[in-house]
Amino acid sequence: MTTNGNKTKKRIIIGFTVICVVFTLMIVRVGWVQIVKGEDYQKFATKYQTQDVPIPAKRGAIYDRNGKDLAISALTYSIWVTPGLVQSPELVKNADEKFDATIDLLAKTLELEPIALKSQISESSTRIKIAKYVSKEKADAIKTAAVVGIDIQEDVKRYYPLGAFASQVLGSVTDDNRGLVGLERKYNLVLSGTPGRWIKNVDVKGNSLSYGIEKYYRAEDGLSLVLTIDEVVQHYTEKALATAMEKTGSNRGMAIVMETKTGDILSMAMSPDYDPNNPRVPVDPVQAAYVESLSDEDKMNYWNNMWRNPMISDTFEPGSTFKLLTTAMALEEGLTNLNEHFYDSGSINVSGTILKCWRYYDPHGDETLIEAVGNSCNPVFVQLAQRIGYDKYFEYLELFGITRKTGIDFPGEGNSLIQTKEGAGPVGLATMAYGQGIAVTPINLITAISAFGNDGKIMKPRFVKALIDKNGKTVQEFEPQIVRQVVSKKTAEEVAYTMEAYVETGASGTKVAGYRVGAKTGTANKAIAGGYSSDTDSSSIAIAPMDDPRITVLVIMDSPKGVQYGSGTASPAVKEILENTLRYLNIQPSYSKEEEEKINSTQAIVPPVTGKSFSEVIAILASENLRYAVSPERIKNEDFTVIDQYPKAGEKIIKEGIVYLYRE
Repeated sequence: MTTNGNKTKKRIIIGFTVICVVFTLMIVRVGWVQIVKGEDYQKFATKYQTQDVPIPAKRGAIYDRNGKDLAISALTYSIWVTPGLVQSPELVKNADEKFDATIDLLAKTLELEPIALKSQISESSTRIKIAKYVSKEKADAIKTAAVVGIDIQEDVKRYYPLGAFASQVLGSVTDDNRGLVGLERKYNLVLSGTPGRWIKNVDVKGNSLSYGIEKYYRAEDGLSLVLTIDEVVQHYTEKALATAMEKTGSNRGMAIVMETKTGDILSMAMSPDYDPNNPRVPVDPVQAAYVESLSDEDKMNYWNNMWRNPMISDTFEPGSTFKLLTTAMALEEGLTNLNEHFYDSGSINVSGTILKCWRYYDPHGDETLIEAVGNSCNPVFVQLAQRIGYDKYFEYLELFGITRKTGIDFPGEGNSLIQTKEGAGPVGLATMAYGQGIAVTPINLITAISAFGNDGKIMKPRFVKALIDKNGKTVQEFEPQIVRQVVSKKTAEEVAYTMEAYVETGASGTKVAGYRVGAKTGTANKAIAGGYSSDTDSSSIAIAPMDDPRITVLVIMDSPKGVQYGSGTASPAVKEILENTLRYLNIQPSYSKEEEEKINSTQAIVPPVTGKSFSEVIAILASENLRYAVSPERIKNEDFTVIDQYPKAGEKIIKEGIVYLYRE
């Protein structure tokens, strides 16, 4: 009994000792975890339990003046990975095996390089975004797999539904939806809104912890822009510019349509342009391949040139269009009148320098001021500038806004390049009078000349009419701004009269049947180091209709090939824009007798053919010089009765036009 009792006692002591040792070790371990490593484990738990989810604000849209979408934010998805949850042995069983499977799933679904993706996740200690702008289909495929540590968040991507449309005006955004260039950049703070955040504690599967914290900061969507741009007028402008580029082989073409009495920009276009949906790839495949061959630095230079808006940022020598300003200065000062006679001998001597008229070998001879404007006779404008004098001429340059920026709501507006009064000298003043030796931005020139259709008042040009919220409610509205009265109403009307007289001679190339148009063309050799090249900036500017001016149109062709005069290069585009825009604005034409006769000679009245047999209709249409098309297509040699027609009887269409015949 004693032996057994001792054994039992010994076992109890050993068991107690083991229990004490175990409890001691547990206490030490708890102390180690809670005291020594407590802060580290607390950080570890907080790190993987706290999820800070960014909530992107929806970028405001950009609309044309009639509410048509020009830039919108489309719903997409972003894929986020928490590295510690997808590869931590402490949290995930068979972590390595599952991590490789996760990499394989993500790489295949998102079309990513597996090795690079694995490295990206492995080297990160915080939650990272591995893909953005993911389609719903791909996001759903990842979501279905229900992989621990992967989150799918809604995101927004900027989308331009019309592609390469008004791209130099709208601009584009960076990958994180910040304005890069154009109006997107100018109004970035307005459009961006304020992003929100969702901070919450989650378990290993990403589910919210019932005892955890949760804070939600709502995103505030950006405001939307309502532009002065009219989508239809912009289409007309881009189409006319594309035609001009094809016919002239110019390096680039630029066009602006401004509402004469408000300064509102109805359209602004440049060719070549780019697609803001993919702003780093030129639309032209040849140019796209060329860009790929460039160094990173050269690529950036190419992109900046492609994105910039030269109609606002760049300058050009305006040539003869600038003669309108010189004319206005002299008329306003009472130094000449429309009927004053001048004599052109082909040149004029200015301080020993011979300045020639473009018709040096066949001088204009005797001419009135009106005729001198139409003839673009350089010596006459040199004489006017000499009468005006240095001080007064530079004072008017400032009044017309040539010496300063217009203040248009667009980034990167350029400054005119003007000689100083001291540096210009007599010759500098003389050449400025006819638009050389001075460089202006296109927006500056069209703003100044629009004053002649607005009773002598200069308006501040603008792109944005209003800011609206997501519900379409107007938050802020911008009114047209008068900058100053630069010349009297009388002077403005007299200059406008010279512009209209120029069109009536037929020399401008901008005459539009049924409308009174005033215009001026310009052709200026491009300045190079030490002189001028044979390349030109050829331009044409017009105001219409002159009885109640509504629009001003400026077109500039950069280095046209072959014919270089503005009347032959830029004027056809101006005329096309005027014809389409005046009709679109529902401005009714008033044809002269000669114009009506000409129109009637090229048009036919559609005869009534409904209810007649096809064999009869053929002869009737042929007698009116009209063609036909049958719908549905007729069986060979089949005769039938026409049940309807388009155009209807009595309407006018061009001769050789098509009348559509419908049968049962």
